[in-house]
Amino acid sequence: MTKLRAVLLFLALAVTAHAEWAIVSADSESGRGGVVHRHVVLEDSETNESATIDLALFSTRSCTLQVIDQPAPPSTDLAHVMQQERCLAGVNGGYFDPNLAPLGLLVADRKMIAPLQKARLLTGVLIASSHGVQILRIREFSRQQKVDAAIQCGPFLVDLSQRVRGLEPTRTARRTFAAVGGVDRAALGFCSDVSLSDLGKILATTRLAEDFKIHRALNFDGGSSSAFWFAARGGAAYSIPEQKTVRDFVAVVAR
Repeated sequence: MTKLRAVLLFLALAVTAHAEWAIVSADSESGRGGVVHRHVVLEDSETNESATIDLALFSTRSCTLQVIDQPAPPSTDLAHVMQQERCLAGVNGGYFDPNLAPLGLLVADRKMIAPLQKARLLTGVLIASSHGVQILRIREFSRQQKVDAAIQCGPFLVDLSQRVRGLEPTRTARRTFAAVGGVDRAALGFCSDVSLSDLGKILATTRLAEDFKIHRALNFDGGSSSAFWFAARGGAAYSIPEQKTVRDFVAVVAR
């Protein structure tokens, strides 16, 4: 490698290293049960690309997560199910095959719907139990553990407050995810079209809420499956609908 090429490569890497997503604007809205909707607009300083994130933030002391399964063929969308079940917020859940059979562990109302699977993409499990809400690596999850709800998905986006290495950097799509941080804070989220790598970077490096530093984050089924719903006070709702039928949902409910 010539000196000129080496210098150009160094400069390119330096610019990339300093490029970061920054918050352009943010709004918060209080909902029922102490859940807070946080709408954040971000911009990448290197590419000038923008993204929006919607978070349903909650305390695991007052709220927990519920997996709502729709055995095939399902006939209702996220907004309808959330209203019907009197949920506080929710997103679409995990992966499924063309026949809408769930891929990976799925536990709803303490009943196993589908077993744990070993697959490259399905690297984590989101669980809700008497111990709170947790995101676990597959090796950390015990089949003997008693859980009220669980959903296996992936890939891991953030671990130990750091972006996970090796996330896909080029394909953009709508994304949904779960995140945990602090002693008793958790969130369900939706992001506009970004790559998995960019989403991991945003969640790891950007303080999306003052009282919420993300420790772990797990990706859900994205693209046309992605959906977000939040119950505002006074009976109104903020809703981003899915673009196709999905198998299951993850909802925030009062303890």
